[in-house]
Amino acid sequence: MIDDLDLGFDDSERSGDKGKHRRSYVRKRKGESSGGRGKTVLALLMAFVLLGVIGGGAFYGFDRIQSYFVTPDYDGSGSGEVTVEIKQGALLADMANALYTAGVVKSSKAFIEAAEANSRSKNIQPGTYKVRKQMSGEQALIMLLDLKNKVTNGLTIPEGRTAKGIYKLLSEKTEIPVKEFEAAAKDPEALGVPDWWFKRTDGKPVKKSIEGFLYPDTYEIPPKATAEIILSLMVENFVAVTGELKFADQVQKERGGISPYEALIVASLAQAEAGNKDDLGKVARVAYNRVYGEFFCNCLEMDVTVNYYFESIGQEGKRSKDMTPAELDNPKNPYNRKLRGMIPTPINNPGKEALQGAMDPPPGKWLYFVAIDKQGHSAFAETYEKHQKNEAKAREAGII
Repeated sequence: MIDDLDLGFDDSERSGDKGKHRRSYVRKRKGESSGGRGKTVLALLMAFVLLGVIGGGAFYGFDRIQSYFVTPDYDGSGSGEVTVEIKQGALLADMANALYTAGVVKSSKAFIEAAEANSRSKNIQPGTYKVRKQMSGEQALIMLLDLKNKVTNGLTIPEGRTAKGIYKLLSEKTEIPVKEFEAAAKDPEALGVPDWWFKRTDGKPVKKSIEGFLYPDTYEIPPKATAEIILSLMVENFVAVTGELKFADQVQKERGGISPYEALIVASLAQAEAGNKDDLGKVARVAYNRVYGEFFCNCLEMDVTVNYYFESIGQEGKRSKDMTPAELDNPKNPYNRKLRGMIPTPINNPGKEALQGAMDPPPGKWLYFVAIDKQGHSAFAETYEKHQKNEAKAREAGII
């Protein structure tokens, strides 16, 4: 049975020359063993490399996956200084994008998460802020909530100021020449006034003017702002406020076919004529009754329109009693107080309450009004006889 086993000896080894062939056999086996170990080592190295690649890929993949769950954010309060503008009506996403673009936060999401976790974030005011680069979202939020970081360059535009008057105020504040504001204002639509505003239903041609669209408010003037940028901010505010009021929709629905632009003109007239905010709606009603009613000359007969014309030609305004008949009824004046129909444009930039008064005036058939006290309240009348009695009261009070 042993003879049947193959122990790896060849025939010569069996026949007797055992020593020689045994040594040869041993050398052969040793050689085979050495090569096998080399292959084993190579295989092990390849395995380690493969594991390294797989491990690195797994780590890279984990890092990628982790980034979906962990918001990219900087640590600490950052360094350096950069200014960021928070625009009027900006949402948290808008603020976050502005901060990210300026290199303040590592991701928009970092700021949004910090703001959503802090109820005070709703108190962030529009304006320009000094902040630092590479800040955590939480630290960026803290800086926006601290008004010490707000760049104060505010300017209040009063209600009822004309465009020319506004240019002067803006020029004094910014040192931008008035001429640059005048040039920018030549194209109201380029400044953001929607083209549909310049439509009338009274058959008169439209004069595209910026007058009426420079909403009176307190504005933070951005650093290095141009005349175009500043006027665009004011127009943007006008569009936002009238949109919130649903001014155009309400006028078209309630004012008997009068266009929103004509109603804006009425708002400017009320702003100029009313001596008290309580009377804004009533003055607007008088303007509607005079121009569109059946019991008057279909003209305004308001001296404020004459003064607007004076300002437009560089002439000083006058009190009503100092105006001559020729000035009151000048055929060359497109704002002539006896001109039939509504005047070409607004005569100033009305505020929110004047807009509301023109949008929804109280009912009444008044055609006349006169101030009767030092608080600016007016007495309104449907007839001229009643109006004369109101004027007598005004004289007694020393108002006129």
